[in-house]
Amino acid sequence: MTSPPIDHDPIRASDAVIQRLRANHPSLIDLTTGRVERLLAALGHPERRLPPVIHVAGTNGKGSTVAYLRAIAEAQGLRVHALTSPHLVRFAERIRVAGELISDERLLELTERLETANAGEPISFFEITTVLAFEAFADAPADLCIVEVGLGGRFDATNVFDAPAVSVITPVDYDHLEMLGPGLPKIAWEKAGIIKPGRPVVVARQQEEALDIIEREADARMAPMLLMGRDFDAWEERGRLLVQMPERLLDLPPPSLFGGYQFANAGLAVAAALTFDGSLGEDAIGQGVASAVWPARFQRLTKGPLAELARSRSSDLWLDGGHNPHAGRALAEAASRLTDRDGRPLALVVGMFARKDARGFFEPFAEMHPRVFATTFDSPNAAPAEEIAEAARANGLQVEVVGDVRAGVKRALSSEGPPPHVLVCGGLHFAGEVLAMSRETWPT
Repeated sequence: MTSPPIDHDPIRASDAVIQRLRANHPSLIDLTTGRVERLLAALGHPERRLPPVIHVAGTNGKGSTVAYLRAIAEAQGLRVHALTSPHLVRFAERIRVAGELISDERLLELTERLETANAGEPISFFEITTVLAFEAFADAPADLCIVEVGLGGRFDATNVFDAPAVSVITPVDYDHLEMLGPGLPKIAWEKAGIIKPGRPVVVARQQEEALDIIEREADARMAPMLLMGRDFDAWEERGRLLVQMPERLLDLPPPSLFGGYQFANAGLAVAAALTFDGSLGEDAIGQGVASAVWPARFQRLTKGPLAELARSRSSDLWLDGGHNPHAGRALAEAASRLTDRDGRPLALVVGMFARKDARGFFEPFAEMHPRVFATTFDSPNAAPAEEIAEAARANGLQVEVVGDVRAGVKRALSSEGPPPHVLVCGGLHFAGEVLAMSRETWPT
């Protein structure tokens, strides 16, 4: 099978309707919800016709938490809508209607409906995508709707629910400083904007500066707050996930996603699921935790051209879209599990967007001394490979600049010594280019 071409934004030819949307509605971010609310009103408020909503904000772990939540609910037999972002290969990955990715035909129908209702008014690509998802969800029966915040929370296009069933805040850290900063308290204030009066909020462990702001927001809105490490907890014990809730202890299988930090993400999802429905069965919860799928989050690639190349050299290939210091810490922890297991070295193939804290991303890897192969990718916002290399060198790492991800993987595999664990990382757009190389690796 011929691999599809890789373009700047890997939207497949079948998503021509989305190319039209992107052309008509450029990504001009407006940190208010006014444009979304106007279009929702023109459509008769589909956001008010949704099943119960779990709204998820945070800096890292949002997508993994949504994946666990969806898997738990579906294991219980519930029909689940889900809105996530960004997509990796195809736009349809963002919108899952009652368990299935939205069809191209439905996308075309809804796009025409929304363009008519919008009547040429200014609106961004993400805003119209959000409204399109809510319109699709309102038209299809389901038991639960899980919505991931796009950027921030308080003024995000998704923040239009007066009374979500549960709000969830994953770990808050430094990212998108140009929009949400300058400091961690300001970022936390943005994330805490999804907390609604009287509605429960389930919160991951936080840095003290962030927690102070989140607690203040919950108190002001009289929102019951369940905090990991205080009101519930989750940890790894003998390879299993233990979740201590106020009234019960759950002994669950290990999370399906790799990395020690996934025990916390899965535990947060379990707490949110039980806050939504305290009668969820432990078997369904365990099945969901053990079966969740979330591509490009420390994903082992076993198919596609790069995986075949790694296999031919008796190596293994991993893919992750993390791109900030918090993600770097989580990645380094997960990678250390691989290297500690067999003593083989680690090699990083890294491409990142400009304006990311590349030096902070590499810092947690300093003690592991991986070889770094810095590259770039097809985006006007990609950082030059040499800029990434300088950030790695600042942490004392050995770096080589290469032309693209394929060249980086080849150079990593040709290094002297035992076959390395190869980790391709630095951003979701970069990871999406890898997954787009073969239909076998497209998310489904």
